[in-house]
Amino acid sequence: MDTIVRTPLEVFALPQHLLVPLFQRPYVWDHENQWGPLWQDIRRLVELRIERPTVDATHFLGAVVLQAAPSQVGFVPAWSLIDGQQRLTTLQLLFDGAASAFESRGLENLTRQLETLTHNSSAYPQSDGVLLKLRHSNRDRSAYEEVMLADPPIVYEELAHESSLIVRAHRYFADHVAAWIEEKGPELTPGRATALVNVLTQSLQIVVISLRADENSQEIFETLNARGTPLTAADLIKNFTFQRLEGEGVDTKQAYKETWPFDTKFWEKEVSVGRYPVSRSSLFLNQWLISRVGEEIGPKSTFSRFKHFVEHESDVPMAELLPQIRRQADLYQGWTDKAADPHASLSAVELCVYRAQAAEIEALKPILLWLHGDPSPYSLPTVTRVIAILESWFMRRILLRLSMGETGRVVADLISSHRGLADEVLVGRVETYLRRLNAVSTYWPGDEELREGLFAEASYLRFKRPRLRMFLEAVEDHYRGYTSPNPSKTGVRVPRLGLPIEHVMPQTWASNWPVSGQDAEIDRAAHIHRMGNLTLLTRSLNSSASNGSWSGEKGKRALLEQHDVLLMNRRIHASSFNGWDEELIDARTHEIGDALIATWPVPDGHVGVVNVSTGVATDDVLVKDLVAAGLLPVGTKLRARSGDWGERFCEVLSTGEFLLDDGQKFGTPSGAGHYIRKGATNGWVFWELPDGRRLDLLRADFREGARAEPRDKRTLF
Repeated sequence: MDTIVRTPLEVFALPQHLLVPLFQRPYVWDHENQWGPLWQDIRRLVELRIERPTVDATHFLGAVVLQAAPSQVGFVPAWSLIDGQQRLTTLQLLFDGAASAFESRGLENLTRQLETLTHNSSAYPQSDGVLLKLRHSNRDRSAYEEVMLADPPIVYEELAHESSLIVRAHRYFADHVAAWIEEKGPELTPGRATALVNVLTQSLQIVVISLRADENSQEIFETLNARGTPLTAADLIKNFTFQRLEGEGVDTKQAYKETWPFDTKFWEKEVSVGRYPVSRSSLFLNQWLISRVGEEIGPKSTFSRFKHFVEHESDVPMAELLPQIRRQADLYQGWTDKAADPHASLSAVELCVYRAQAAEIEALKPILLWLHGDPSPYSLPTVTRVIAILESWFMRRILLRLSMGETGRVVADLISSHRGLADEVLVGRVETYLRRLNAVSTYWPGDEELREGLFAEASYLRFKRPRLRMFLEAVEDHYRGYTSPNPSKTGVRVPRLGLPIEHVMPQTWASNWPVSGQDAEIDRAAHIHRMGNLTLLTRSLNSSASNGSWSGEKGKRALLEQHDVLLMNRRIHASSFNGWDEELIDARTHEIGDALIATWPVPDGHVGVVNVSTGVATDDVLVKDLVAAGLLPVGTKLRARSGDWGERFCEVLSTGEFLLDDGQKFGTPSGAGHYIRKGATNGWVFWELPDGRRLDLLRADFREGARAEPRDKRTLF
């Protein structure tokens, strides 16, 4: 058995057949988890090499296992691909997709360079005449051969296997390569294409394990895939970190003992982020990285992005960077531990951490780490105010059960566009940024919408218990004076003990709370789970008391007075002398809405209205107005923000129209965005300028009367 690190040029250059055995699983890699992160890593590496040609940057792709296979005398040698077929298949699709994009643009030399890595020369005999170097024998064979043998330009819609992952991957890479090489204009396309080929062939690294025909390949396969626990992002970062420290001449044993923080039960604990369980250490490192680079980073890209940051973006050696990480990790652990203490008096940051964990949102954590940089550039009042603003944006969207899918992108963009601002202006800039968000997926809801949305909501059925309990705790804290203009704080905050959530009018109301008529019964049933009928109890009532009648010495109202000390329950007691009914539930729902509005306020005058049909706020500013004003030069290449649609670009025309990279033309930014996303899109925040700003910032400048001078425009674009 031989093991060696090779480049794709070294792996694929020789005439050969790499055979995917019949027992291998079908191709399963997809855009979200593999194609997108791989392309982003490659693109970042190419752009770095263009900017800094002397940098010897590489990207590690993992390991493959090859075993010598019998081949006919006179034909090209063959290898069985024991492990790594997903990886090598993707590389072959990437190379061929790029070659297709090059050939369509007349870049024949580069096309031939890549073809030598995917196709054997016809000068070498092939057993069945198929020149492909990678050969599938399972159900992927037809789709793979169809797209790899198709002549450019490929019309993917006409392929028999158009919907297969194999064909979709080929199209993804072909489209993204084409868009990227043309991004800076036709005069730079050949140079960018050459740089891309150099990286694809020489800057990617693969560990190749080669077995003789008589070696036990199954044992190797099981060792790589079935034995032991997979390495986490934190594990990979740990190995990389200490290799760097060793190279810097640091005493690694001492650094591990005194500085590396993550080998404890706290950091090894698994937490859920969406569908993915990750170690807390991996999650922290992901969030820390977002706080540093201002980019949305998926959990599976944490290590590669960390490695790139350290090697090419950080201006300090690892010996200085690791203590910085340690100090912020200690802060993070301190916030988390304090938030978990039900009786602790919490700071604004600690309370935010508690509420974020109850609401199951992690996207606030990078903001907290950014605000507490090492050292922190911001004063405590500024940090407290920014946290309050962000918490309001998050919680109001959660209360209205609006989509939270864009929160990671908004947080990353907010960090990226506000880094380096002075302490005295940060609060106002963050507030303005959030107020300008006007898509359905990102806007900041106003007071009236929150009141109306909560009024008829069956909150008990719509929110998970921890989230609902946290909302009711916030209401109780409001009654205790924590959100008034001049907080009196008449007592401590409500203890965060996981208090029971009780229906004031019981869920089984029919026996002791009857009403007359079908309409009245329907109305009562509709009120049972509303916010105004829910409360917290310091002690659970037994089921008979909970479901019993309201009045009398042993009624539910008397028990609330005798057995509970929360202010919200005293208010219920005071308002319900004559009973508890739908009218009182409505009144209390409004009262709770006011308490939540006071807990998470918006700026004076903020409404947060959007056009629901398009997801775009009504506005009289057109793109042609920006062009005419000189704010948006004709020919500007706009980039679609990151997402599942990949890298897409459009050009601004003199008419104010948008010409997409596939030739489609649209009259509005939202129309172009809708075409790409296949759904309602606010084009003003979907499209980015070459300097990373959103298009809506130019619109805001136009509104405010700002005009850019030609020299300034050349600097920006």
